[in-house]
Amino acid sequence: MTDRDGAIQMILLNLDNLSHVEKSLVDAGYSGERFANQVKDICSAQVEVVKRSELHKFVVLPRRWVVERLFGWLNKFRRLWKNCECKLYISSQVLTFPLIAILIRRF
Repeated sequence: MTDRDGAIQMILLNLDNLSHVEKSLVDAGYSGERFANQVKDICSAQVEVVKRSELHKFVVLPRRWVVERLFGWLNKFRRLWKNCECKLYISSQVLTFPLIAILIRRF
């Protein structure tokens, strides 16, 4: 299954939780009119593709740094280095606790 097809399935499965999403920021792997139209038809959200400008040069891309920063924070939690869980809901719970800890530290 391609990433785009998996993303569409994820959106369909979580449509109730995604009802307030207005824009989805994606990387170049999700580019294409077909994918953008499917997302718009399903949840009325726009798709914005954030592509790298030049290979092997560091440039801060709009809004992409937010995702990279989150991954940096999550790497401090050793259990998330490898996903050894067999069930998706367990992986979701394992991810929830570090996110709560990060939010608590911010306040």
